[in-house]
Amino acid sequence: MYLPLGLRAKVVILSLFLLCLPWLGYEYVWEMEKYLRHGQEKTLEGTTQALATALHERPKLFDNQASFLNQVEKGRDLYAYPIAGPIQLDGKLADWDLYQHRALNYADGHLIYNHNESEPTNISFTHMVGKYGGYLYGYFQVNDPHVVFRSRKSLRVDRNDHLVMATQSPDGQFRRYIIANTKSGWLSAFELPADPTQSTPVEPESRIQGQWLQTEQGYNIEFRLPLTMVGSKLGFAIHNINDVNNRQLVNVIGTSATDSVASLGTVLVPSPEIESIIKGMSHNSSRIWVVDNHGRVLAKSGDIRTSSNTWADDLDVNQPNTFWQGVKQNYILPLYYKILTRPPQDFIDSLQDSTELTGSHIEKALEGKQGSTWRLTPDNKAVVLAAASPIWIDDKVMGVVIAEETTHGIRSLRNRALEKLFNVILTIMSMGTLALFIFASSISSRIRSLRDQAELAIDSQGRVRQQIVASKNPDEIGDLSRSFSSIVSRLGQYTHYLENMSSRLSHELRTPVAVVRSSLEHLGLQQLDEPSQKYVNRAQEGVNRLHLILNNLSEATRLEASLTQAESCRFSLKKVISGCMQGYQITFPEQAFNVHIEDKAMQCQGVPEYIAQLMDKLINNAIEFSEKDTAVTVSLTQFNKQAILKVSNIGPLLPKDMDSQIFESMVSIRPQGVNGKPHLGLGLYIARLVTDFHHGSIKASNITENNMSGVEICLSLPLSDEK
Repeated sequence: MYLPLGLRAKVVILSLFLLCLPWLGYEYVWEMEKYLRHGQEKTLEGTTQALATALHERPKLFDNQASFLNQVEKGRDLYAYPIAGPIQLDGKLADWDLYQHRALNYADGHLIYNHNESEPTNISFTHMVGKYGGYLYGYFQVNDPHVVFRSRKSLRVDRNDHLVMATQSPDGQFRRYIIANTKSGWLSAFELPADPTQSTPVEPESRIQGQWLQTEQGYNIEFRLPLTMVGSKLGFAIHNINDVNNRQLVNVIGTSATDSVASLGTVLVPSPEIESIIKGMSHNSSRIWVVDNHGRVLAKSGDIRTSSNTWADDLDVNQPNTFWQGVKQNYILPLYYKILTRPPQDFIDSLQDSTELTGSHIEKALEGKQGSTWRLTPDNKAVVLAAASPIWIDDKVMGVVIAEETTHGIRSLRNRALEKLFNVILTIMSMGTLALFIFASSISSRIRSLRDQAELAIDSQGRVRQQIVASKNPDEIGDLSRSFSSIVSRLGQYTHYLENMSSRLSHELRTPVAVVRSSLEHLGLQQLDEPSQKYVNRAQEGVNRLHLILNNLSEATRLEASLTQAESCRFSLKKVISGCMQGYQITFPEQAFNVHIEDKAMQCQGVPEYIAQLMDKLINNAIEFSEKDTAVTVSLTQFNKQAILKVSNIGPLLPKDMDSQIFESMVSIRPQGVNGKPHLGLGLYIARLVTDFHHGSIKASNITENNMSGVEICLSLPLSDEK
């Protein structure tokens, strides 16, 4: 399907190739962002390497955290989670709700001793420890259906439900403590002998503070003790006694055995020394982690969610508050950010409270190499870059420094670059498109003007009515205009010659025809033999035919001349057509007519004699082409402000593509010499001249009625206002 596109539309479509400019700029900025990310990655690796250098060969920072172990076991090796504030030691455990997801459950799998292995274990507990302000906090939520308190009169502290705590103190000594209450309330804590075979208390331990609270399920123990009492080894065990009478030890469940240093598990307490080091070297756009060689967090500083260092912040400094700035902020930037994405103000940070870190970058650092990785946050709003460097002590990797940053700064810088790029490109594209549109409009208007002049220069009948004004512009369109002007001028001269040729021929031929006719008439008065008379008669017939041709030519010429000087009047078209049809029925008695004239005045403005002449041509044409014993149909109706006159006959059809040409001068489809009369094709031409004079239209078409075909001439004339 062909779309008729104008010059302006084509130029505008071609200008769409300017859209390649923003695409190329966009791709360039994206490529720049890749290099910026690579640079950020290398910068962050350098940060981790600098921090790791500050921690190299400082074993005291790691010995207390037992990083020398080959592996750690969850539940046995404890982690003291950082606590946001002090815990109220009331035994109700409400302050631990925020940390419940960190608690571990101990049951059959952590059974240390069982008096009767055939009986099921009926106790279990939930436990965790935390660190705040130089204290180690912890709690035990014990499920025990039979709670047995220590007897007030007994000197023994192990013949009842109790908690044993064992640790290797910072001075390297193995120390054991027991918590055994006579009732719910403040903890009764004692230090036990280092020999596990002895259970007689050495002395009360007031530094261990807390609350014992009996519950429906058993009891809660909430405690705290100074970190100075705790070393790198720590273990807890709940001793269960069910019978108040015999007070026999039933079973023991704990984090580890408490009878020796070797059987104790480890405890990791975040190092305040390491925190002070990384806090001084970190900055507010990144988060720093230090982990041991098991991935457990030793220290953390910074928060990537509160990062305020977006690299492009300085671009807005001292921006004047102008009209353009207002338009850009209120209208242009919202349009840009339907495509671009702003760095989110907040996002989900899944590692915010992590105590253990894993990842390919950490594994690579534990192998002694620097590593980095990119990850998406769980809500897909932010991209986080993490880099890791190893910490060496005695040629062994004892930990890893990890630094994390979001790409918010790069995304902000990319957005600002794209904003400026789009502003420049849109300005260039707008100005370029406008210039091309104006240029195309100028060319299009000149071509349209030339087309309009060409259409007005020659009418629908091919006559030259006016000349084309030659353009003075020196370009190709001006050259085309001058060529058209020259062509139309030459064509006008030739058309004028053809238009006057009939009148000149008529004028020039009349005298010789009159001479020949008079000579033949004189010759016809003389006595001639039969062969000579025959030739004289044939010559007389030829002169008559030539005289008829000259009369037809004169009639067309006179009509054209008279139409230019005719005075029009208002008349009833109905009366003119009715009168004409009555005359035809008398003139052609052997021809049948079907007449339908609508009973309306149908007032027209024109010359009624010309309408009668038009009817003569149409009726003569219809009668000549009608088949024998068929009627000529004439109808006159009114439609809106138009009078519709139709004349149809049954007979031969019009040849293809002749429906409009038959109204031209000297065009006829009759066989030459029909009825012994010459036909120059001027009848319908005269009908068209009369129709044009009355501002109407005339057309011919083939029709089919009742299995009979023929031709219909339809004439439409405008009616004048009744007023």
